[in-house]
Amino acid sequence: MAKTLDGIEQVMDPERLAERVRELEETAADPELWDDPPHAQQVTTELSATQAKLRRLKELRQRVDDLPVIADLAEEEGEPETFTEELDSLRAAVDRLEVTTLLSGEYDEREAVITIRSGAGGVDAADWAEMLMRMYTRWAERHDHQVEVFDVSYAEEAGIKSATFVVHGEYMYGELSVEQGAHRLVRLSPFDNQNRRQTSFAEVEVLPVVEQTDHIDIPESEIRVDVYRSSGPGGQSVNTTDSAVRMTHLPTGIVVTCQNEKSQIQNRASALKVLQAKLLERKRQEERAELDALGAGGNASWGNQMRSYVLHPYQMVKDLRTGVEVNDPDRVLGGDIDRFLEAGIRWRKEQQEDEGEQ
Repeated sequence: MAKTLDGIEQVMDPERLAERVRELEETAADPELWDDPPHAQQVTTELSATQAKLRRLKELRQRVDDLPVIADLAEEEGEPETFTEELDSLRAAVDRLEVTTLLSGEYDEREAVITIRSGAGGVDAADWAEMLMRMYTRWAERHDHQVEVFDVSYAEEAGIKSATFVVHGEYMYGELSVEQGAHRLVRLSPFDNQNRRQTSFAEVEVLPVVEQTDHIDIPESEIRVDVYRSSGPGGQSVNTTDSAVRMTHLPTGIVVTCQNEKSQIQNRASALKVLQAKLLERKRQEERAELDALGAGGNASWGNQMRSYVLHPYQMVKDLRTGVEVNDPDRVLGGDIDRFLEAGIRWRKEQQEDEGEQ
């Protein structure tokens, strides 16, 4: 682990981070900074993130240096499990930080906007979409990341037609973007009277949260906003005012909805944030298509049908890109997806390196 941490420090460069913190602190101390609020927000956000990176590196280095002492104390006290627990915890923390050094994309440090849509499979697909939403929510809870739900469209019998939510935290887009694509579930259908095996699909879309510096300006004339009453499962009214918002981008036909807040103004702001993220992704795809046309692009469809979850006739979750297999679907669906995320990030990095060599 010490050697691994040495490699991480070479990439992240603690001295450079410390120097950047000093520069940003000087800028933040300038009383004229808030004359330009967008720039001030950018400075304070970067300062907070850089301080967190430096603090994390220092804490891990201290924990690695303390391991021999903990081992000696555990041996003296006859409590080897104390050392084992710290060792396992530290190894997981170092491995997780190592993975973040592979996240060097333009938007990887951003928070993530995730949209899940039910696909082929009827009621089972709607139920499957809700299971996936629960999986990502529980993963976020495991790592102390807040989840903000923007919109949930419930299916009539069970499950959801779609859901959009934000996972807050640094590098959430970089980590979770490898989850984009079609997820396939095979199981005995709880909605089939004959209990037959059913295959169902759900689509996961992951976008970076748009920041003020992205310049995704949307003229009011290009947006149509419809308002309606929020509703919950089974169509039961959960709001007595027209606070839910459906926002349509007229030039592209992109539609987003938001009903999580009681205030129409808040829902409108949240919907606009998701719309901006979708337009930013559309812009990136167009730029990538131009590169592909010039022969400089790679495979942009790697995420399609990227993972299978089999609950019957055997128990297995398999990533079709990385080959990672786990024989405990319940644990995976309970939010234990770190192994898949890390393998996906490493796989993507290898794909990018292979493209660069071509």
